[in-house]
Parts: sequence; C-alpha cells; structure tokens
Amino acid sequence: MDATHSMFCDNDLVNPLSSMGMQVSCILVVSHVFNVIFRTVGQPGPIAQILAGLVLGPMSHIEYIKATFFPASSINYYEVVSFFCRIHFMFLFGLEMNIHYTMRNLRMVSLVACGGAIMGGVFGLSVSFYLYQELHTIDNAPLHYFCMIIMLVVSNTSSPMVIRLAAELRFAASDVGRIAISAALITEMGCLLFFNVMVNWRKPNHVPSGIGCVIITTAVVFINRHLAVWLNARHKNQKYLRAPELLLILFLLLTSSMIIEIWGYNSIINCFIIGVLFPKEGKTARTLLHKLGYSIYNFVLPVYFGYLGLQCDLINVFKSLDRATDTAILILLSIGSKLGGTLIVCRYLRIPASEGIFLGFILNTRGYSDLLFIGAAAKQVITFDSDAYNVLLVSIVFNTIISGIIVAFLVRGEEKMFSNNYTAIEPQQMEDELRILACVYDPRQVSSVLATVLAIHGSRVSPSTTYLMHLIELVKKIKSNLLYHEKENADFSDDDDYGGNDVVEINNALDTFTAETKILVHQRRAVSAFPSLYEDVCNEAEDLQVSIVILPFHKHQRIDGKLESGKEGIRITNQKVLRHAPCSVGVIVERGLARVPGFSQLLASEAIQNVATLFFGGPDDREAIAWSLRISGSPRVNLTIIRFLLSSSSQNEQIESGESDDKEILMSLSGEETVNEIDNTFMVDFYNRYVTSGQIGYVEKFVKDGAQTVDSLKQIGDMYSLFIVGKGGRGQSSLTIGMSDWEECPELGTVGDVLASSDFEIHGSVLIVQQHRDVKKGILHD
Repeated sequence: MDATHSMFCDNDLVNPLSSMGMQVSCILVVSHVFNVIFRTVGQPGPIAQILAGLVLGPMSHIEYIKATFFPASSINYYEVVSFFCRIHFMFLFGLEMNIHYTMRNLRMVSLVACGGAIMGGVFGLSVSFYLYQELHTIDNAPLHYFCMIIMLVVSNTSSPMVIRLAAELRFAASDVGRIAISAALITEMGCLLFFNVMVNWRKPNHVPSGIGCVIITTAVVFINRHLAVWLNARHKNQKYLRAPELLLILFLLLTSSMIIEIWGYNSIINCFIIGVLFPKEGKTARTLLHKLGYSIYNFVLPVYFGYLGLQCDLINVFKSLDRATDTAILILLSIGSKLGGTLIVCRYLRIPASEGIFLGFILNTRGYSDLLFIGAAAKQVITFDSDAYNVLLVSIVFNTIISGIIVAFLVRGEEKMFSNNYTAIEPQQMEDELRILACVYDPRQVSSVLATVLAIHGSRVSPSTTYLMHLIELVKKIKSNLLYHEKENADFSDDDDYGGNDVVEINNALDTFTAETKILVHQRRAVSAFPSLYEDVCNEAEDLQVSIVILPFHKHQRIDGKLESGKEGIRITNQKVLRHAPCSVGVIVERGLARVPGFSQLLASEAIQNVATLFFGGPDDREAIAWSLRISGSPRVNLTIIRFLLSSSSQNEQIESGESDDKEILMSLSGEETVNEIDNTFMVDFYNRYVTSGQIGYVEKFVKDGAQTVDSLKQIGDMYSLFIVGKGGRGQSSLTIGMSDWEECPELGTVGDVLASSDFEIHGSVLIVQQHRDVKKGILHD
C-alpha cells in the first residue's frame, strides 16, 4: 500500500531498474528450464517456478549479490511493479471467471470454501498463543493482532495458484475443478476483506473510506459497461480494439486501484469485482482476454511464482531446530485444517471422499495474499523480525509445493475423478448443465449454428454453456506485396495471418447475436491443416468436457435450393470427428435456414418453428430425442416426435413371400428385438412424461420397408423447418431396408443421407445426431 505514496526512488535511479530487470530475466530463464524438466514427471508450471526461485534464493543472500541486485533503493520499484501486476492478473481472473456456475452452485462452493477456512481459523487460533512466544515482533504487537494474522495465514487460499494448477493439469472444466476455483476465489476474497477491516479498524475515518471504495468500484463498473458498448460499436471491421482504447480501460482500473490503496485498503477485491462484472461479450472483452492473457500467463505469473520462492532463506530456517519446528507446525496445521474442514463439508454435501481430499490439498496452496498478511501491508498493525518473517514465508512456500505436488499426482492417479461424466445427452437430467462445442469453417455457417444455440438456450429449466470454435485451414504463407510503409501503417496482430476477413465477420455475427439475445457464446480458434484439424476439435471437446460437438455439413445450399459441395477437407474432418470424438456429435445440414437472410430475422420473427424428431430406434435416435427435449422448452419451438414402426401385417407378408431374402429379413428382425425392448421402455417413459401432459406432440407412422419410409418423409417434407434424426446406431433395420441403395454420404447414416440429398425435396434443415458410446466400456461406434 505504501508503494502508491512514493512511485519513484529518490536516488540511484538506474541501478534499481537494471537490477530488477536482471532479476526478472534470471527468474524467467531458470523457471522455464525447471518447467521443461519437471513437466516430464507430471509437475505443473507454478510448482517448477517456485522451485526455481528456491534454487536462486540462497544466491540472493550472498552479500555481494545482495548489494548488487537487491539494493535498498529498489524496494519501491519492486512494490510498484508488483502493484501493477496484481491488479492486472486479478482483473483478468475476474474477466475469465464463470460466474454463472458459481451463482448456480453458490451454496455448495460457499460451504466448501468456508469449511477449510473456518477450520484453518480455529487451528490457527489454537497455535497462535505458542507462536506468539516463539516468533518475535519488532514492535511487541498486541496478542489479538498476532492471532488474527496467523489465522489468516492458515485459512487463506491462493486463487491464482489454483487457477494455474487447474489450467496446467487440465481439470478446469471438470466439476471438481470448477468447485476448487470458485471456493478458492471466495476464500481469498473473504480473507482479504477481513484483512482490510482489521488493518483499517483503528483509523478514525475507516467507515467513510470503506464506503468511498464501494462507490468508486461501483462507478468504474458502471462506466465500463457503457464504455464497452460504445467501443464495441466502433470500427466494425477491426478484430481488436486499438491501443489507446485498451489503455483507456486499463487507466480506469489503475486509477481506481491507486485511490483505494491511498485510502489504506487493498485493491485486489476491487480489481476482481470489476473483472467479474465487466461485459463479457463483444470486441472489448475479446481484446482484453487476448492481450492480457498472453503477457500475464507467460511472463507475469512465472515471475510472481518464482519470486515467491526467491525470497525464502532456507539456510537460516533449518539451521535452528526451533525455527524448523515452528515451520513444521504451521505446515502441518495448514494441511490438517484444510483437509479436515473440507472433508467434513464434503461428507455433508455427499461429495466423494476422494474429491474431498483433492479439494483439501488444492485449497491449501498459498500465494500473494499471504505475503500481504505478513509483509509490508501488515506493518500498520504488526511487524515481524527477519527470522519470524522467514519462518512464515517458508511455511507458505512449502505448503504450496507439497500441496501442488500431491495435487499433480492425484490428477494423474485419479483420472476418473476428472473425466467427463456427460459424454452423451441421454443419461443427463434436464436440470444438468449441457455444454456444447459448435464448429464453423466460414461465416455462412454461423447462422444455422446460432439458430441452434438460440433454441437450446430457450429453456430456463436446462442450463447450457456454448463454445464456438472457428476452424481455419493452415496454408503456406504467401509473401505480401505491401510496401514497407504500408506494412508499418497496417493494423496487424500476432494472429491476424490466419482467418482473414472471416474472423471479422464471425466476430460481428456473434456480437450481434449476444447483444440481441443476451446469450454469451465463448469463442475458440483452431488453425491446422485439414488432415490434423480433427485432433484440435477432439482435444478441445475433451478439455472443455462438452456433451456434444456440432459440425456444419460440407455442402452449402445454392439459390436454387440444391446443395453444392465445398472443400473436401471439411468432409474428411467431419468424418474423423465422428469417429474419434470423445462425446456425441451433431451434423447440421442447412437447407431451410439458408433461405432466411440471418438469425436476426429469426429473432425478430414471432412465428413458431415446427420441429420434427424422427425416431426409428437405437441409441442415436434416443440421443436425438434427448437433444429435442432440450429445445422443446423454447417458446418458439413446437416439437413433434414422429415414430416409425414396422407394420405387423407387412412383416408376415415379407416372411411368407419368396421374392425377398427370407434369411436376411429374419436376421434383421431378430437383431431388432433387444433394441426394441430398450426403445419401447424409453418411449413409454417419454410418452408418460411429456406427451400425456401436452408438452410435445407425438405421431406414429407404420411402414413395411424403406420405400414406404421415403414416401412418408416426402409427405412431411414441407411441414417442418427442422428435422432431427439419429445417425443410425440402430444397426440393420427393416424400416430402412433398401434406402441405402442411393447412398451418397454414409457418415450421415441411412435416413440422414436421404434427407441431405439434393434430389430429396424438403424445405427444412436437418440435424443428424450420433450418440457417444464409451469404447473402454466395450461399446463401440456403429
């Protein structure tokens, strides 16, 4: 907090800056080397960076090196730089936070956060009387302030450390990972709030200053909301904001943070709240995430974690048995309190014990806030001597290292805990969150995808999260013919070489969609050659733990209504995704929607869209109905289930007739018996729950073979704007015998191929759904 009062040193201007630059460079180089080494044994980057700092720590205590690289005049510079860094990464964490998940599960994540924090406070209070006698303070601080500092040190959790561990170990999208991140943020914000009150309680004007901090934060949030809308509307053809516009937003953040620090409060909470409430849609948020994310994750946080270990003086701690004992007590108390409190809460919430142990260890990580509790910011109430400060610092660092290593081993050993439990839609309840990864290759495919997203988000009962991934073909770069001065004046960024104008058009379409519907769609990009592009899709689907991947058909509709083939690479990519996807897959054949100029007209239209789900039987068709149930909650969707059944009289005629192959039909019918039992049970439950109540329409059509099925499809071709059908995991079916004779796109299944054929006249788009079956459980793709 004192850093904002004296922004520059009085003397020795050049040496502190150069020494700080050399320290940062040294930490970055060594931490990246350690990261490469420890990654081979499964350890995440933050742990390797702290260990790199520990290795550099003893060197920093050599008198010559300390005088050269740690001059006394550089302290203000370090505090100023750390101030700038912390406000930016806390703002970024708030901007990236999934506040909707936290609000939906506020009771659960709050209990998990409070369990470990309260138990830590109790344990910290119990040992603080002993430590008060052992650890010396320069100003003979009152016992109650000492106790509160120890309670905060034992109770706190480092949210930056938890967020980076979740990202490095790739469990951020799992349920237990999202619980850990939300609980860590709640714990850290609560401890910082308590610390601010404790530090400022004795000041005469602490109440007006606190109210002033709230007013400033509210004013910045209000200004940002209107500023973001204004900036999003400017320069439609730009991918990102210009530098002056970006600096304007960061200037508001910096100014508000400095005022709050000058008033004696810590600005971390302010920055986090501004980030959480910042508008997530549009070009402004996209620019902030892109520009801040790269610098913070690649430069700021590695230095932050490395400097945490660099400050430790292990030699002075472990050369004294008393100091080593005090350190061990703090470490054991921290681990025991987090584990005990978290396990008690998890037992109450019926969370498995294995997940409770994992949450206990990951919530035991420490970081920057702990340095505030024992460092310069706490000098207003208590000042530790060098030995006491070092004991507390070493316990903080060792807590983080021990917990981080154990978390890494738990992630590797308990893969089932972090695996996607919802790789298909059918097993899920309507109240479960549905995660969707929608892919597009070019802007003309965005309309149908966004119309699908709008329908799936229409139900308030079923929460959903949508990610849109722009798939870009990687081609050899073409040398530009621009002159030097033209290149200098061009507005280039580090990723503008790929995607071209398509990126701008897709961004503008998403921004318009979000502005009119208030539905947030998270953006992703993949740049790769077509032979390997499917790997990016499958890896992203696995990391995000989505339940279904939506792909556009490789053909697009012409003005005359015929379908024209696009790039062959798109079809090959779709086929590979259908084979290797870790979840269900849907393919959109845009036909009827192509005649609508855009999704904005769909939004403006109040007409009810008639949707038909075709059910022939099998897991893919059941998955199609599960998807249909999600969109049936939309007020603009009128859903009808059309079930095709084999006429009993036609079965007898076929079996007695000598014109057909008797053995083939008998084998087909016998193979359908088991599937029909599952389908009948599924449809009886569906009928009783949704059809009898009048929510969904239901029609049965009796046919004797594939020819009659095609005739029935032609009869309803003009009645619906969207047809949903399973790919065909039903196996050999009498209902579709003969339909594959004119097979054109076998990856769509028998019925889907017919509906997507240019020769088949329908006026509705088609969504073909393939249900994911886990190969590990012995269920293969059909």
